[in-house]
Amino acid sequence: KEKIAEFINAPNNKSIIFTKGTTESINLIADSWGQSNLKESDNIVITELEHHSNIVPWQELIKKTKSKLKYIPINSDGTLNLTNINNIITKNTKIVSMTHVSNGIGTINNIKEIIKIAKSVGAKTIIDAAQSVPHMPIDVSDLDCDFLAFSGHKMLAPTGIGVLYGKKELLESMPPYQKGGDMIIEVTYDKSTWNEIPFKFEAGTPNIAGAVGLSAATKYLMEIGMQNIREHEIEITKYAYNNLMNIDGIEILGPEDIDIRAGLISFNIPNIHPHDLGTFVDSKGIAIRTGHHCAMPLIKKLGNHSSARASFYIYNTNKEVDKFTTEINNSIKYFNNV
Repeated sequence: KEKIAEFINAPNNKSIIFTKGTTESINLIADSWGQSNLKESDNIVITELEHHSNIVPWQELIKKTKSKLKYIPINSDGTLNLTNINNIITKNTKIVSMTHVSNGIGTINNIKEIIKIAKSVGAKTIIDAAQSVPHMPIDVSDLDCDFLAFSGHKMLAPTGIGVLYGKKELLESMPPYQKGGDMIIEVTYDKSTWNEIPFKFEAGTPNIAGAVGLSAATKYLMEIGMQNIREHEIEITKYAYNNLMNIDGIEILGPEDIDIRAGLISFNIPNIHPHDLGTFVDSKGIAIRTGHHCAMPLIKKLGNHSSARASFYIYNTNKEVDKFTTEINNSIKYFNNV
């Protein structure tokens, strides 16, 4: 936890809670802070870019609290439309929960600006950083967010381990999410008393192997340097974007400006279903993801039911991008002749 606190510049490791991943982290906040603090006149604000894990918990929470869920809209290029932001985030807003980077189309949001707006009305801020923590420098002290969540498996660590960062005073005020072993100080036949943070939120046998793996991955990424990783991804994403734009009729989802795009490109080829495209390039040794990417409302908002998504990381090269582009062109020839 000391290594992870250093990695995201958290004030201390008591603010670091181990979870199964970003999904569990957001559910923890919704159940523990949300149910205790929201009432009928309140609202929650998220964006139209969100992963299902930052939509569904809030949809369920508003059913229980009779509060409302509002969305910050997007422009046609997948960037946030902040024109009416002060009419969306209001004095009745208690939670602003947003993705830092869209897993569906790669948009990098200006979360610092929105955090300031949220704070001006007293709302708590939650950052889904699953797609940003592995790819760029993150400083929770500078962002001044109340909560931030990310997952190990997106940053070279094992599956089933994740992190919830929360401000110490907030975590101390929240009831536990799950009850059982390790999260208690004392249990009698009549009552139980809760442990201090972070243990209050870590009931049961911990994922020891996952925690060790996450610490090792964090150390490795810090040795490379997160700014170096970001610069590599900008370079390779720009190279891939320019290559793909040479393909007739291709539709690339998300912003054209690579500086506000993470290292992924979602796209569609006319008359070829993304699943067929994915199967073809898979047969050539290339792994991409196809479908709605657990961001179904976003993909539909952009006029699609699915897309193909190529993602880049520290180990990818321009030579691999060349092979990928070649096989996309080969797939077009193949399906045009079927």
